Amino acid sequence: MKLKMMYSFLNSDLQIIENELEETIQTERALLQEASLHLLQAGGKRIRPVFVLLAGKFGQYDIHKIKYVAVALELIHMASLVHDDVIDDAELRRGKPTIKAKWDNRIAMYTGDYIFARSLELMTMVENIEAHQILSNTIVELSKGEIEQIRDKYNYDQNLRVYLRRIKRKTALLIAASCQLGAVSANAPSQIHKSLFWFGYYVGMSFQITDDILDFTGTEEQLGKPAGGDLWQGNITLPVLYAMEDFELNRKIRTINENSTKEEIQGIIDSIKKSDAIERSFQLSDRYLNKAFKELEKLPNGIAKRTFNNVAKFIGKRKY
Repeated sequence: MKLKMMYSFLNSDLQIIENELEETIQTERALLQEASLHLLQAGGKRIRPVFVLLAGKFGQYDIHKIKYVAVALELIHMASLVHDDVIDDAELRRGKPTIKAKWDNRIAMYTGDYIFARSLELMTMVENIEAHQILSNTIVELSKGEIEQIRDKYNYDQNLRVYLRRIKRKTALLIAASCQLGAVSANAPSQIHKSLFWFGYYVGMSFQITDDILDFTGTEEQLGKPAGGDLWQGNITLPVLYAMEDFELNRKIRTINENSTKEEIQGIIDSIKKSDAIERSFQLSDRYLNKAFKELEKLPNGIAKRTFNNVAKFIGKRKY
């Protein structure tokens, strides 16, 4: 079953989210408007808004209240992508030119800042103080993750703990916040939104590990960007860390720097794919996914719980 079919019962509400996203980024500044729309129309899985809406089903669901949280979280995610593309000097995202590639770094940074600011403005529509505290803490951690990624470029001496902390901050906590804030904004009981937080956290860890695996195993057509791009950009991910336990691969990987050619890196990527690093990475992803399923068991039965279960399975087993 395709991902979107799993939550097709949310289609009308997701269209409201999509309309709200487009309306929120409207501005009289033509260039800013064009750049923001370019990013929005590139699409995406919209996992965060979907999780917000599903989590809201455990409380007093009202799309006209919960939509502000869903849109704000997706905008924060979008803004982080724009900043990532500048940091990584990325030319493609989802098969389309990045904002920095189509315009330049300056326009990209201003666009990311604008989208981020609009998300915070939208959150003022949410009156729950706890929701703002959760979001503030998440943004602080997300920022730390971005800084850590810059700091650790081409750092081949980092360990598993550093990697897991980085993906927690860059990816998992925003997905966790999506689940928790969806429930909080719908006035769900505290025990439910705490379980949803941990469910989202574990799914987010699995999601990012799978992303890092697919960067090696996927094709450029599937990924919408060059395969092996993380390693080329100096981002040391889980498959690389595992591969570096082999002495010969360790030696080869350490030769990669910002001046390495695609041809030089391709041979190393092929060697990593032939090692046990990919399988071991999948195993760790599965362990996080199993923890997510255990958190789901604590929640009331219903269509939201079943859908969370199906989406989590899809995320952990996806091929691109």
